[in-house]
Amino acid sequence: MNNLNQLESAASPLSKSSAQWSLSGRIDDSQCTRSFGIHSSPFSVGRKPESCLHLPVGCISKDHAEIEITKDNRLCLRDLESTNGTFVNGEVLKGEMEIFDGDLIQFATIVFRVQHERKQTQCNTIQENVCDNALAMMQFDRLINDGGLYPHFQPIVRLDNQQAIGYEVLGRSRLFGLQSPLEMFRAASRLDLEAQLSEAFRYRGIEIGLAFGPAANLFVNTHPKELDREELYNSLRELRKIDAEQTITLEIHEAAVTNLAMMKKLCAVLHELDIKLAFDDFGVGQARLVELGEVRPDFLKFDMELTKNINHAPAKRQEVVALFAKLVNNLGIQTLAEGVETRECHETLLQMGFQLGQGFFYGRPSALSKYTRQEALETDNG
Repeated sequence: MNNLNQLESAASPLSKSSAQWSLSGRIDDSQCTRSFGIHSSPFSVGRKPESCLHLPVGCISKDHAEIEITKDNRLCLRDLESTNGTFVNGEVLKGEMEIFDGDLIQFATIVFRVQHERKQTQCNTIQENVCDNALAMMQFDRLINDGGLYPHFQPIVRLDNQQAIGYEVLGRSRLFGLQSPLEMFRAASRLDLEAQLSEAFRYRGIEIGLAFGPAANLFVNTHPKELDREELYNSLRELRKIDAEQTITLEIHEAAVTNLAMMKKLCAVLHELDIKLAFDDFGVGQARLVELGEVRPDFLKFDMELTKNINHAPAKRQEVVALFAKLVNNLGIQTLAEGVETRECHETLLQMGFQLGQGFFYGRPSALSKYTRQEALETDNG
């Protein structure tokens, strides 16, 4: 017997015909939006199979929350000290509160809209989009404005001595369900706010990364939607105001290299602000070596599809990659190999003439606290 049938047959102070409230939403992205009638009081929500609303998801507590229907047919929502929280219209619920038709209720990361039968929409597609967009807006607002961004840093080292010359700033979050860049940009994409999220990452990354000192080169990223827009140039000027001495490198995807007019304008702004330029993911997209003669970055990051486990690649492939590295070096551009995970890979890339490297062999993306603790330990041991 499924959960809905259990509800219909269970003894309850409310009959099926008297149920006027429901929760509309979906438990995971593979499902369409469904309506879950509130047929009993209290109406339990949790991971336990016997819950009135059974949410078999790891982030949901066994007894997560419950809804009570009052004698005058109002709804009262109560959080049962759940691990990952209950939210009403984006605000964390502490204790209990009355909820109304149209409210958005979020159990951990799963969102539902409260509906009264007399006001329910007849268009499920519209309801689904409203629900998704409202959740995305709540997530994005918490991410940007409530201290949710928490950047990590991955070292970039010289291959000849494995000393760090800087760190790439990588986006992370403290918010449950939004920890990875994929999850964060998925929420932002529903609102067409990827550029704003990318800008916030850069700003927060430089703000925290100042602790490394001005000589540490902080590599910050861009999103494709930012390119060739005045907002990007303005955001870079604001970025430079954080610290006039901090070494900064802006990474853009190599596919943008073919837009020479945009690249020349971007280079002019970067020169004005004393910010260096890196082309990312070189070697797997549209970029051609001829464009490097027109617009020369300071760094060229070879995509890991070319460099990862290069020590195991056929000799002819190694020869081609080494030739690319030599050509780029001859243009006065520093070559940076991504995806270095083993000593053997590191040594092969060094023999090929690569100058810099990045990958798990040198260090995984970590919070600033790891580096400050490591520095303290080295000081104590010294």
